[in-house]
Amino acid sequence: MAPNGQRLIYIYMERIIERTEDGSATLFVPELNEHYHSVKGARTESQHIFIDMGLKASAAPRPRILEIGFGTGLNALLTLETAEQEQKAVCYTGIELYPLSWEEADTLHYSDNPLFRELHTSAWEKEVNITPYFTLHKIQGDIKTLRVENGELKIAVRHNNPHNAPACPPLAASGVSVGFDVVYFDAFAPEKQPEMWSEELFRNIYAGMNANGILTTYCAKGAVRRLLQSVGFTVERLPGPPGGKREILRASKTKEQPIKAGAATTPHRTL
Repeated sequence: MAPNGQRLIYIYMERIIERTEDGSATLFVPELNEHYHSVKGARTESQHIFIDMGLKASAAPRPRILEIGFGTGLNALLTLETAEQEQKAVCYTGIELYPLSWEEADTLHYSDNPLFRELHTSAWEKEVNITPYFTLHKIQGDIKTLRVENGELKIAVRHNNPHNAPACPPLAASGVSVGFDVVYFDAFAPEKQPEMWSEELFRNIYAGMNANGILTTYCAKGAVRRLLQSVGFTVERLPGPPGGKREILRASKTKEQPIKAGAATTPHRTL
């Protein structure tokens, strides 16, 4: 039962804990032959791609963040820690179709901070103030159905649906207005879940972002770069995390203004 009294559905996928090269853990999904985070370093990857190249590159005074794939909650944890350190208020929306239970997340030992537990046990489909600097809104929904309509996110929400609910429930208002400053695109790889990397999804994400908004992703494939460009983004190839992928992508919604100077300390290419 979710903390707000509604029933939260955990759709079972086998997940195996594996240790990565920086000592932090990740989950392996045999069904997809895919990991939640890089085996080269789960925490290192998330810090570099989503915090250093995403959140810290945003000039928004009160950034609104959308995470595509809430997953283990690691990206949310690192964002919360950064918000607290910098005393910068963040509004965070995370979408996840297959949420982990707290018992599963706890086995990863990402943090002893009780706030990590709160990230996982807080109510879904509801805005929750975790700290004065971090507000969380989790949505258990099918990301590939995401649409932007009348200034609001709409998505096929599975929360509080019975186990025999239709595979694709009707779109519902999420209660989240658009106007995102940073998007963490952390879906499983295109070859594992190609439907998550569609032009339609990126077009809706683009429509839901503020001017000068930033999207970062670990995937630097040429097809993904061209897809991002086709919906209007200006795309940069940036160096990947230490010891990990050679390059990552950062996409911005504006062509007129560069993103915040100094966010990347190593050379990069604008395409």
